Amino acid sequence: MIYLDHAATTPISENAVNTWIKANDSFFANTSSLHEPGEVANQLLTTCQRQLATLLDCQSDEIYFTSGGTESNHLALESLYLANKHKGNHVITSSIEHPSVHSFFHQLEEKGVEVTYLPVDHHGLIDIEEVKKATRNDTFLASIQHVNAEIGTIQPLAQLGDWFKECAIIFHSDCVQSFGKIPINTPAFSVDAISISSHKIYGPKGVGAVFLSNKVNWSKIRPLTSHQQGFRPGTLNIPGIASFTQASVDIHEQLEDRRIQAWSLREGFISAIAPLGDKLRIEGHPLKSNQLPWIIGISIKGIQGQYMMLSLDRHNICISTGSACQSEEFDASSAMNSIYLSEQDRLRFFRISFGKHTTKQDLSITATKILEISKE
Repeated sequence: MIYLDHAATTPISENAVNTWIKANDSFFANTSSLHEPGEVANQLLTTCQRQLATLLDCQSDEIYFTSGGTESNHLALESLYLANKHKGNHVITSSIEHPSVHSFFHQLEEKGVEVTYLPVDHHGLIDIEEVKKATRNDTFLASIQHVNAEIGTIQPLAQLGDWFKECAIIFHSDCVQSFGKIPINTPAFSVDAISISSHKIYGPKGVGAVFLSNKVNWSKIRPLTSHQQGFRPGTLNIPGIASFTQASVDIHEQLEDRRIQAWSLREGFISAIAPLGDKLRIEGHPLKSNQLPWIIGISIKGIQGQYMMLSLDRHNICISTGSACQSEEFDASSAMNSIYLSEQDRLRFFRISFGKHTTKQDLSITATKILEISKE
């Protein structure tokens, strides 16, 4: 099998598995329990917070663990909204956010909050001038993703953060697709909160985290919640958290070398399908500074993306037609609706996303099959 759907999920690494087993055997107690096993488990939790904080250049008490990226987005945004809603009635997001983010802002609209969905250009990039135009005196919260999961466009997070900081607007970013691939420095990005996920970086499913700055106010979503300073109720998944932390530390080793290798694989693959000529369209941004190399959005004139996906699947090659979170929906994703003008164009889209085990041969075989299917 050739697996090219890493933006949806990654296989758990051997190191992460071994860490999970060890933590499950030796640190199984509830971190809130007052006996010695509970204290030992709590010490491991503190160590994990400290290690993740080092990777994000923040304080360990600014790290909160969740069940994954979707919950991270919901909890971060809702806790920030509840504590700061008295400051205004306008919030900002983009038109290409993850469904979990759009879901939250749609809920705010039902409450009477005014939401601006910033447009993107045909490369999926937000114009900072459009952000400035959209900002109002009563704007108090903004959420803009770091990397789009379908086309890999990287937003100028530092520029956005500087603007929102200048305007005293709380800034959250969905960093699920960028964490472990791009260095994330929370002070340099001027972000107040970010969301990350374990299963995108060779960790276990069902684990994620939120960075939530001590400099901003947030409120408990559930009354009487005591775990993690009241951020999220429920007994903590210590084996999963330890495994996630191990995967995080591992993937940050040789980060720049991995990126260079990814660009080499990407460019080789695009060259291999170049014989498609004018029928081929590669989505995303042409500048390396604004493009994640691991994600390649593609459309081929005359071929639906779902047909390409199913045809490749018969050859044991796994790709996708976009975000896995919308795979059971018939409507196109927000990103597709934003960058494509027609339904026909949206239906052509499919995504190749590779990882650390992907080889040149994997991509060469895939390119050959894509050319064959296109000729059919």
